[in-house]
Amino acid sequence: MSDKPALPPQGPGPVEMADPALRFEVKRALVWLSLIVGFALVVLLIQPIMLILAGLVLASMLDGGVRLLGRVLPIGRGWRLLLVTLAVTIFITGTTILAGVEIAAQASELSAVVQEQAVRFFNWLSGTGLLPAGKTDLSGLAQQAMGSIGRLTSWVGTAAGAIGSAVMILAIGLFVAMEPRAYGQGLEWLVPRESRVEFSHTLDHMALVLRRLLAGRLFGMLFEGVLIWIVLSIGGVPMALLLGIITGILAFIPNIGAFVSGVLMVAVGFSAGMDTGLWAIATYFIVQTFDGYVVIPLVARKTVDMPPALTLGWQVLVGSVLGLLGLMLADPLLAMIKTALERSAETGNPDAPPKPARRRRAAKG
Repeated sequence: MSDKPALPPQGPGPVEMADPALRFEVKRALVWLSLIVGFALVVLLIQPIMLILAGLVLASMLDGGVRLLGRVLPIGRGWRLLLVTLAVTIFITGTTILAGVEIAAQASELSAVVQEQAVRFFNWLSGTGLLPAGKTDLSGLAQQAMGSIGRLTSWVGTAAGAIGSAVMILAIGLFVAMEPRAYGQGLEWLVPRESRVEFSHTLDHMALVLRRLLAGRLFGMLFEGVLIWIVLSIGGVPMALLLGIITGILAFIPNIGAFVSGVLMVAVGFSAGMDTGLWAIATYFIVQTFDGYVVIPLVARKTVDMPPALTLGWQVLVGSVLGLLGLMLADPLLAMIKTALERSAETGNPDAPPKPARRRRAAKG
């Protein structure tokens, strides 16, 4: 044996890929494997992901109120957030105290009235031959109808789970609303350094669109709820206050929420007579027409214009997969995805023509 130091082996090792084509194929395979693993993790963690998204939506609403208050009240962000939170709490508590007795009394009647009207409607269908005789089991029909909407997550399947989920959503929303920029910088740190500036601009644009979308949605909820309450009260429709509150809440879910509230209004209206039923139908169509042709276009002009067919299809898809919480968050999620894709297309194609809104601003200038 020689005492001279051994030279390192020459040539590629057993785990070394000297061929560039092989390295490219391995990298591409790793990308696909990462996508599959990421998709599997999303499926497994869909419940906490939906709670986090709900918390971010709440944080966006609180942030919008904080920014709006900052235009007239030059105090620290923490104090403005406290004022906004107190204002929302006082509004909800005051409404519950002032109208709680009437709402509770009307809520106990609403279920019986709707069930009675549903039985009459199915009996009429059976009499006309459109529905086979003996197929008026409301519970079975309800289960079939709800089967297409999707399952509720186990976290909100019980009263305790609903309370726990609400507490977590509230905590996430408050913490993110306190320091939204800190969480944005944390996301920026995850992307490559050369893409962080553009990623930051995209996040800011998505947050702006989401704030404006939710502001318009809250305005629409208040407008529809109050108007439905007043008009139904004028027409003598029973449970006008409860129907107004339900309509306002369901207005957060476009298309599907309006349909459900319309069915409830018509059922309660016809329970008091033909005239009140026709009044409820006219009220529903007038309010929804004004909302569709005035309120929604104004909101879309300030945020992102989403075609109704795309929105409805996305709601059905997300609601079928993620349940009721996914249905409620479908519209904000679609707006953020569409905004991110439009931003990516603009930055990826610098020669793309400007948007119509930008051309109008340029013409005015």
